[in-house]
Amino acid sequence: MDYEIDGNTAIVAASSSGLGKASAKVLASEGANVVINGRDEGRLDEATEEIRAVAEGDVLPVQGDLTEAEDITRLVDRTVDEFGGLDHLVTNAGGPPSGSFLETDDEDWYQAFDLLVMSVVRLVRESAPHLREGDGGTIVTITSRSVKEAIPSLVLSNSVRMSVIGLEKTLSKELAPEVRANAVLPAPHETARQQELIQAAVDRGEYESYEAGLETKGEINPLGRIGDPMELGDVVAYLSSEHSSFLNGVAIPVDGGQGASNL
Repeated sequence: MDYEIDGNTAIVAASSSGLGKASAKVLASEGANVVINGRDEGRLDEATEEIRAVAEGDVLPVQGDLTEAEDITRLVDRTVDEFGGLDHLVTNAGGPPSGSFLETDDEDWYQAFDLLVMSVVRLVRESAPHLREGDGGTIVTITSRSVKEAIPSLVLSNSVRMSVIGLEKTLSKELAPEVRANAVLPAPHETARQQELIQAAVDRGEYESYEAGLETKGEINPLGRIGDPMELGDVVAYLSSEHSSFLNGVAIPVDGGQGASNL
């Protein structure tokens, strides 16, 4: 499908691996100029080469920490300086640590809020003036299915990510009609993190092989598998395109039907 974003410019946060990288790959393969971001310079360089291999547009890596306000300002400024504007923002961040409520202290809560919520606040604050200058700016927030259903032992994700959805809904009204804001709520996809978790379980003797572990992980999903990260990237690209021009303020589960929530 041609998303008709050739020549547009997009920032994809936390895109040196995982779902952020997959989203950047799809946007770049559709001809967008993509600015990718990550803390680890080596991993960011590897991602840059991987994305450039499929890109039709330019790929610019900008190292930085999403919990540092100065790094976010520099990320947006570099983008605008390099490409003359900004059309699409994809917010994303790594997940907070797992744990139950009674195992989680104040510092854990503040760190999770800074990572998951304030990174989005700061990215949007810096990006909004540029997004509003174009012909149809978009914000797509990658969160988690945990905003629909609480997941055991993930109290921080279950609680804090809800704030991002409230923010996304507010932005969809305050920034319209120049900018649309939507969210995607992924279930597990076969990212490097999931691969590491499955392989660790193999090493512990829980599965006979990686393939057996992957199959077991997928058994709870109605489609019988976990997601391919590029499938999530396709949804992000669709929401960034004019093909989704009447979608605004929605939160779309990308979970193969795994969720049990009616809404």
